[in-house]
Amino acid sequence: MDFEECQNKRIAKEVQPDQELIKSLFKTSQNKLDSEKQLPLTQTTSSSKISLAYDALREILEALALKNRFKIYNHECYVYFLKEILNKSNLGDQFDDIRKVRNRVNYYGKELTIEETKQILEETHQLIKEIKKL
Repeated sequence: MDFEECQNKRIAKEVQPDQELIKSLFKTSQNKLDSEKQLPLTQTTSSSKISLAYDALREILEALALKNRFKIYNHECYVYFLKEILNKSNLGDQFDDIRKVRNRVNYYGKELTIEETKQILEETHQLIKEIKKL
């Protein structure tokens, strides 16, 4: 798949930027990051921390897409948005890696070690910082 196919399938479409929604997405993203940081990292909370950090990242991407006149309805299409629309292939690859880990944790019951969780959280927080610069 690529971004053109996302658009052809109406998984991504052109829209007018909605400044209020963009601000709201930044706020809810920050709330999720704050919640994630408040949870102590244990084997019990590791999947919750991954999910919260990923959701915060995805909301930042949604805000960025809206700012660039796109509404995207599929997480995988954010990869193509980053790579093809913003020409940030490296960021697209990083997001895709995090997305896959989150999917394994959420949908397939994959358990991560504390060290693996720390690494994924660090990568997610770094990617959020990079995307916020855009």
